Amino acid sequence: MKAVIIAFFVLMATATGSVCAQAPGEADGMEKLAELFVSHLGSEASGPALMLADVERIALAENPEIAVAARRVAVAESSVSAAGALDDPSAMYRGWAVPLNQPWNYNDAQNMFSIGRTFQARSKRTLRTEVAKSDVDVAKAQLAQVRLEIQVRVHKAFDDMLLAQDELRIHDRHVGIARQAIEAARIKYAVGKVSQQDILKAQVRLTALAEHMIRFDRDADLAKSRLNTLLGRDPEAPLNVSGEYAAMAALPAARALEDQALQSRPDLAGARIAAARSEQEQALARKAFVPDLTLSGGYMLMPPGSTARNNYMVEGSMNLPWLNRGKHNAEIAEATAARTEQDAGLQALRNAAFGQIEDARVEARASQRLVRMYQDQLRPQAEATLQASVIAYENDKTDFLDLLDSQMEVVDVDLACFQAIAEFDARMADLELATGTSLDQQPQASPEVKP
Repeated sequence: MKAVIIAFFVLMATATGSVCAQAPGEADGMEKLAELFVSHLGSEASGPALMLADVERIALAENPEIAVAARRVAVAESSVSAAGALDDPSAMYRGWAVPLNQPWNYNDAQNMFSIGRTFQARSKRTLRTEVAKSDVDVAKAQLAQVRLEIQVRVHKAFDDMLLAQDELRIHDRHVGIARQAIEAARIKYAVGKVSQQDILKAQVRLTALAEHMIRFDRDADLAKSRLNTLLGRDPEAPLNVSGEYAAMAALPAARALEDQALQSRPDLAGARIAAARSEQEQALARKAFVPDLTLSGGYMLMPPGSTARNNYMVEGSMNLPWLNRGKHNAEIAEATAARTEQDAGLQALRNAAFGQIEDARVEARASQRLVRMYQDQLRPQAEATLQASVIAYENDKTDFLDLLDSQMEVVDVDLACFQAIAEFDARMADLELATGTSLDQQPQASPEVKP
């Protein structure tokens, strides 16, 4: 198609014979417009191109959010050993029978020195340890969820960069034709075959193509900034990517995806662990009625003249939780309410996961249909229209603006097709986030664009 258009413009240029010089104002306007088409050349990122697997690997190793979640796991792990430990021992001195008229005379007092410790039931300490281990498991599930979310965000940013590159590639493929159109318009205007109004309208049409390029450059810079940020790099650092979109394979059934989500989603796993932890906390609250035993032993120095001046002592005590039943019953009620809250939260998260799966499936299915419509219907129709416009223009049956409109329709269809493909890939990434695992989609090469 490109060869047909270029040949057409060449033939049209040679058929005009001698050409009068164009007025300086119009020539300057065309030259400025032509400059817009080449303003982005040379802006390609340097360095080796990174594939999706490369950027995901870098993100998983360098992303700051993942580092924070990993530190939370380390903090939770460090608290396990302390959770089931006994309380600190205590040391005590007691002076008995110190004379009031000689408060400094401890020689006539009974001086007691002792060391004691409170021993809690092993079942209590075991439950505390289990709760702390559950905290570690929850932290690990949260880390896995953060890694999954970062991976999906990286995938989407990577797709945005691929889309921006494809948009610029489409622009570059059409820019040659656009520049030929500028020259053809100048030739026909110079020989008086088109009016000044037509040439100005042609400039507007061509400037619209230049406006695409500005937006594409913006999209590429934004995608690069987002991806660099996810990689833990300077947002302005050079970045070059290369890859393909997900294949347009049949979408998995909703039930299969839901079953996969129940098995693989880290946040669901974390919610199940949190629900089990709430059961342990409820059991621990009931253990409050098991008394704690305090044992102590020491040395007692009696006043001079005592039958036995050097003595030892042993002391035992325990708390009486049954006499504070109201407090402990309230603690049990709080733990029971927390357990029901965790159960309800787990059910709500399951429901939300299923909704996310269906939303992503609906949007992915719509993107698939759009891609097929662009590739099978709109693209051939736009090409046929452009070809017919070329033939009509050769035979003076249509004007130059109709020819430009036909060319812009091909450009718009190409852009919309790539955007739909990228949208499908993004929705597949959403499905991976919703199911918590890779869907093993085979990559699809970018469709060929034939201007």
